[in-house]
Amino acid sequence: MHRKIKSYVLRAGRVSNRQQQGLDLWIKDYALSMADSPWNLAEEFGREADTIVEIGFGMGTSLLQMAENNPELNYIGIEVHQAGVGSLAADLHDHQLTNVRIVAHDAVEAFQTKIADNSLAGIQIFFPDPWHKKRHHKRRLIQPEFIQLLSQKIKTGGFIHCATDWQEYAEHMLEVLSVAPGLHNSQAEGGYSPKPESRPLTKFELRGERLGHGVWDLIFLKS
Repeated sequence: MHRKIKSYVLRAGRVSNRQQQGLDLWIKDYALSMADSPWNLAEEFGREADTIVEIGFGMGTSLLQMAENNPELNYIGIEVHQAGVGSLAADLHDHQLTNVRIVAHDAVEAFQTKIADNSLAGIQIFFPDPWHKKRHHKRRLIQPEFIQLLSQKIKTGGFIHCATDWQEYAEHMLEVLSVAPGLHNSQAEGGYSPKPESRPLTKFELRGERLGHGVWDLIFLKS
């Protein structure tokens, strides 16, 4: 990748007592290290199973629900904000889930150095920062070079699923994904996908629906 892209911008935020407990006590049970060699997913999860990565899981609510609903799948959640990392670690401990691992690091570096090509069943990017001001569009995560990197990591038939509540960003995503080599739109007629049952509704999304905000899903498959 010719230009340094990060999957996040760190912002200060309060960490609750429960989230701090997750960081202090439970994250060790779920964290994937960035210090070691590339991850062997079968060894990290103790089993062979399709693995899905979510980039930017926020507080982890939807990722937790997906992991509960699909125990046959492995999930890797990537998030740099400590409140979200601690919250998910505490939730995983409370629910005694074993099919989720957490990466508290930049997603771009994780994909470049830790994930083997053709190893993932899918990648999820739900409600990334839209950077709605035009001068900030270059900071958007969904860019051609990043999608090319992600495409290398999914198996044939694997998916990249993006969702946003910013129409202009949705249009940008559609444009980038539509011209990405080796990917095709799961919608034969092109355009956006109906919200799949596999993506849980978040409180954020429900609030937006009440306010009349739209949500756009895009699901592209590797040919």
